[in-house]
Amino acid sequence: MGTLKSIGGQFICCYVLLHVLARGESLDSPELKKNCTYVITIETTCTWGAETSNLVSLRFGDTNSNGILVRHLNSKHLRKVDPLEPGVLDDMPRKPFQACMVDQFVVTAPCVETPICYLYLKLLGNDDWRPGFAQVRVLEGSHLSSDYFYFRRYVPRHVWHGSDVCDSEVTPFGLRKKKNVYMPIP
Repeated sequence: MGTLKSIGGQFICCYVLLHVLARGESLDSPELKKNCTYVITIETTCTWGAETSNLVSLRFGDTNSNGILVRHLNSKHLRKVDPLEPGVLDDMPRKPFQACMVDQFVVTAPCVETPICYLYLKLLGNDDWRPGFAQVRVLEGSHLSSDYFYFRRYVPRHVWHGSDVCDSEVTPFGLRKKKNVYMPIP
């Protein structure tokens, strides 16, 4: 009788294993997160001394804490675009973050699940930089793209500087952060 139970248990185990494998599911690892292509557009203002040759890093993400960090954004430079026209000025990689220019960068990273709602820049070096705006477009889903994040002031060096509008709503009086309500634990 013990041998019969053992054979029956092995049969059920093999049946479950074959069923899982036939459906294409993995037993040992969760589903890998899909990658998306992000086009990052950053304007540098026309103010005297607004340009930088320093390294710039970027951090952005969504409300589900899906954050993407791009170290050395300078090395991902794709092209300059005309700030007044959507046309491309050149396709030759050149030095980014020059005054009165709009630069585009392409990054491949894990996909966000909700629209991008925060963006931070970090300047690493000794000179100043004054970006005008930044935007992140998701090529695989335009509904996930960010709105424009406006800076228009010199970015402090060696610290993250930007905006987080993940838990806020637009009112006639401006942005209002949603309040967290904490209930006492009984």
